[in-house]
Amino acid sequence: MNFVNTIRKQFQYILVECLTYDVMLRQSHVPDGQPLAIKCSLEKNLKSGDYNLTWYKVGNQTAVPRDKMSRVHQQKNLIWFLPAMLEDSGDYECVIRNLTSCRKMCTKVIVFDRTDGLCLNKKFAVEEVIFTSSSARVVCPHLDYFRNEKNIQPVRWYKDCQLLEGKRFAPLNSDLIIFNVTVHDRGNYTCETTYTYNGKKYNISRDISLIVEGKYVMTLKGCGFYGSICHLLGRGETSYDGRPMHSLKLIISEVSSEDYEHPFVCQASNAFGEVASYIMLKHRVPDIKRWLTGGLVSLLILTFITLIIYKIFKVDLVLWYRNSYYPYFPSKSYGKIYDAYVLCAKSSEGSSVCCLETFVRRILPDVLEKQCGYKLFILGRDDLPGEAVVSVADETLKQSRRLMIILGSETCSCCLLEDTSEQQLAMYNALIRDGIQVILIEMDEIRDYTSMPESIRYIKQKHGAVQWKGDFSEKSCSANTRFWKNVRYQMPPRKKVSCSEVYLLPLTSNSSKSSLKRKTP
Repeated sequence: MNFVNTIRKQFQYILVECLTYDVMLRQSHVPDGQPLAIKCSLEKNLKSGDYNLTWYKVGNQTAVPRDKMSRVHQQKNLIWFLPAMLEDSGDYECVIRNLTSCRKMCTKVIVFDRTDGLCLNKKFAVEEVIFTSSSARVVCPHLDYFRNEKNIQPVRWYKDCQLLEGKRFAPLNSDLIIFNVTVHDRGNYTCETTYTYNGKKYNISRDISLIVEGKYVMTLKGCGFYGSICHLLGRGETSYDGRPMHSLKLIISEVSSEDYEHPFVCQASNAFGEVASYIMLKHRVPDIKRWLTGGLVSLLILTFITLIIYKIFKVDLVLWYRNSYYPYFPSKSYGKIYDAYVLCAKSSEGSSVCCLETFVRRILPDVLEKQCGYKLFILGRDDLPGEAVVSVADETLKQSRRLMIILGSETCSCCLLEDTSEQQLAMYNALIRDGIQVILIEMDEIRDYTSMPESIRYIKQKHGAVQWKGDFSEKSCSANTRFWKNVRYQMPPRKKVSCSEVYLLPLTSNSSKSSLKRKTP
């Protein structure tokens, strides 16, 4: 049934008669024994299967065969000469039929003998026109359809039989680019290459008579079109296949919605008939790939900048967040009494002991307790007289959220072992039993930790240390300095307290405070 329908459709195509030629294609010059391909142009709105395209030699009613093994054969809308022979010279026509219309195009093929030994033949050279400018393109004629083949070799260019060399000449695919064009570039050019088909190699050479003229622009008064009011500018150019031509520029002063999807038709006529071409405006398709790439790059840049800002201002951001929002969220550690248990590693030097005692007994409470509202336990200040150090340390560490270790400037391993009971119990609670977070404060830079106990070295490696660089002045005792911000960053979030709590606590004595703290659950 499909075969019958195919025969019926072909018969219907034959019934449509073509009377005149619609388009006269340019002549094709090819040396004897060289390949040639000619294209029959199709309208863009024609779909495969809706038409029948056939090549004929004028005067011969037999269509050009479609067998690829034939020397002259048809492939789709192309007629191939592999190679062209002297007897192939003549007129050829392609006939395009559908159910309602028929179109004919005609071209002339001239096959000439090149056995005279000349490197070029001026008589059959294709004339091309270029203009003096920064650069211009010279086209190797009749190579358009060989470009898509994988079995074509690079093209070599000659001028007056001399191979072109130098920076001013650059091959581009099968074309030649001439930089800084002058009138001295006029002359006879030849392009050569080789093409392999079915295992046989063919030489291809084309001759061009190059004319160089000055730039010019001319205005054409008439051109038929449909659509918005516009201006047309014409200028001389060279077509992609080397033919001189005139192009028209369509300038629309203001594009409206009615201009889209409607053709702007330009018509021209000559001695061979009329030809027409058109353009159609379409809405731009969004470049999703470019948009995604730009978005990802912007996101990466924003992320990178955010990370840098966070790294620089991390401490300030966390402290701001705690002051603004964190106190409103409950915490499991709010059941404990103290925010930090202060462990002081004493030194044997008198000056160091004085500085360390000043920092622990005066500076530390003034900043963290009075300015920031934290509760600290400092042995010797907050314990009751006569109490056992081990008992006090064990009970207080359980009620503390942080362990703060203060290292003096000349602290050594022997100093850390003086109060072994308190220090060992504190390390046991911090590292093993309760997992209390440790804040390590250096009163001066300590470069060598090798003599320190292993527990201190572990804390230094895991949590780092905050180094005191103050001078006990009023400026150094401000909670907004960098040192105290780093200490507050490692301290737990401060629970909001009422004004009565802030002002009542300092009025009690140390003994009454201690007894009050012992009774707090």
